Amino acid sequence: MAKKLFVGNLSWTTKDEGLRQAFEQFGEVTDAKVITERETGRSRGFGFVTYSRNEDAEKAVQTMNGADLDGRPIRVNEANERPDRPPRREGGRDDRW
Repeated sequence: MAKKLFVGNLSWTTKDEGLRQAFEQFGEVTDAKVITERETGRSRGFGFVTYSRNEDAEKAVQTMNGADLDGRPIRVNEANERPDRPPRREGGRDDRW
């Protein structure tokens, strides 16, 4: 079963491929994604790495949490599932005004 990891405190220069390369040494990475701002395309400083095997993900957490990547000590832990959010109102504004 696949396991997704959260990777925080990334350098603004870290790209998807660099993230993948840093984590491939622990096993098969099925996905590696640096999250970017929609408008500017600039990194938001965090990303996700998904492994095909749980054992590989656990080894990566133990080794990479606190390790240096592109000049920054990164934070690595198991990703939490995103909670369901209620649908937004039309127009994105509330009725308080």
